[in-house]
Amino acid sequence: MSSTHTQQPQGIMSRFSGINREERAALALSFVFFFCVLCSYYIVRPLGDTMSVRLGPEFIKQSFTYIFIIMLAAVPVFGWIVTHVPRGWIVPLVYGFVVSNLIIFWFLFDRAEGNSYLAGAFFIWVKVYIMFVVSLFWSFMSDIWQTAQAKRLYGFVSVGGTLGALCGPLIVQALLSRIGVDNLLLVSAFFLTLALAASMSLRALTDPDTRAALKAPAEREEKQSIFAGAINVFKSPYLFRIAIWLLIANVLGVIFYVEQGRIIGEAIKTDTERVLLFSRMETATSILTIIFEVFVTGKLMQRFGTGRALAIAPVFTVLALIGLALAPALTTIVVIMVVSRAMGYGLSGPAHRVLFTVVDPADKYRAQNFIDTVVQRGGNAAAGQMFRALGAFTGAAGPVLAVLAVPFAAYWAWLSLDLGRRQEAKVSLGVLDVKSKQE
Repeated sequence: MSSTHTQQPQGIMSRFSGINREERAALALSFVFFFCVLCSYYIVRPLGDTMSVRLGPEFIKQSFTYIFIIMLAAVPVFGWIVTHVPRGWIVPLVYGFVVSNLIIFWFLFDRAEGNSYLAGAFFIWVKVYIMFVVSLFWSFMSDIWQTAQAKRLYGFVSVGGTLGALCGPLIVQALLSRIGVDNLLLVSAFFLTLALAASMSLRALTDPDTRAALKAPAEREEKQSIFAGAINVFKSPYLFRIAIWLLIANVLGVIFYVEQGRIIGEAIKTDTERVLLFSRMETATSILTIIFEVFVTGKLMQRFGTGRALAIAPVFTVLALIGLALAPALTTIVVIMVVSRAMGYGLSGPAHRVLFTVVDPADKYRAQNFIDTVVQRGGNAAAGQMFRALGAFTGAAGPVLAVLAVPFAAYWAWLSLDLGRRQEAKVSLGVLDVKSKQE
C-alpha cells in the first residue's frame, strides 16, 4: 500500500507505534485478516489431530508420506495459479476453495461418521492446507505494503495471527459441548470467510498503483524454484548445515507426534474428549509461545547469541526423549508437546530465521523454498517410513526409539552451536554466504 503523505504520525496510537493516520484502516484489516486465518486453522487443527489418534500410530507414520506426495503435486498447481490469475483474485480463489472443502467435510462427517478413509483424508488435508493459506496471506501483504511500511507494521500484523492462534482453541473449548465436533468445521469456515472478506476490503482500500499491480498475474520466478534451491543448499556448507538442522528437528518431531497419537489413543477413548484435550494443549502452547516471543527470545539471542538460543530446544529434546523412555504417560507427552511446540514457534523459529540474515538474498529465497518444502516435509515422510520399518523388523516400541534418538538430539544441539559460530563469523567479517564450496 503506497503512501503519498509525508507528514509525521499523529495521535497517541501513532506516537507509540509509528502508524500513520492513512494506514490505520488497511492495518486494522490486515490484523483482522491474519487473526481470522489462524483462528480458522486452530479450530480445525485439534480435529485433525483427533482423526490421527483414531486411526493409530501406523497411519500417522504413513500419513507423512501422503502429505509429502500431495504437497509436491500441489506446489506446481499453486504456482500455475499464482502466475496466471490476477494477484488480487488469488486469495478469493484459494480461500473460497478451502471454505468449500470445509463445508464438504462437514456434510460428509455428518453422514459417514466413523469412516476411516474420511478421517484420514481430513487429517492430511489439514496438514496440507495450512502451508498455502499462511504463505498466501504474507504474499498478499507484500503486495499491499511497501518495504518501509512492512518493517514498521508487520509486527502489529503478526500479533493478529498470534491472537487468532490463541482464540481458535478457546472457541473450540467454548462451543464443543454445545454444537459437537462436526459443526466446528462450519465455525472454521466462517472465520476463513471473514478472512476472505478482509482481503477483498483491503484490495478496495489500496491506492491505484497497488490495485493495478493486483490486477496482473505475478511474474514467474524461475530462480526461486525448488531445483535451484536444492543446488544452492548442496553447494553451500552453511546452507547445507541449516537444512540438516531442520531435517533432524522434523525427524525427532515425528517421534513425539507418533507417541502422542499412541498414548492419547490409549488414555482417552472418545473424539470429543480428544478434541478438548488437543484444544487445551494448543491454548497452553500459544500462551507459552507469547511468553517466549515477548520476554525470552530477544534477550536470549542478544545476551548469548543465536547458536546458544538455537541449542535450547535440542537440549530440551534430549531430556524429553529420556523422560518419554522412562515414563511414556499422558502427562509426559502433553508437557513435551506443549513445551517443544512453544519453543519451536517462539524461540527456535526466530533464531532459525536469523541464520538466513547472512545469506545472499537471491540464494536465500531459493534455499528457503527448498528447505521449507522438500527438506521439511520430505524429512517427515522419511522419518515415518523409517520408524515403520524399524518397528516391523525389530519390534521397537516408542520408548526404545526415544532412547535410540538421544544421540541425534545431542548432535542437533552441537550443530546449533556450530551454526551460531558460523553465523557470527560471517557477521563479523561482513560477508554473505554465497554459492561456494568453501567457507
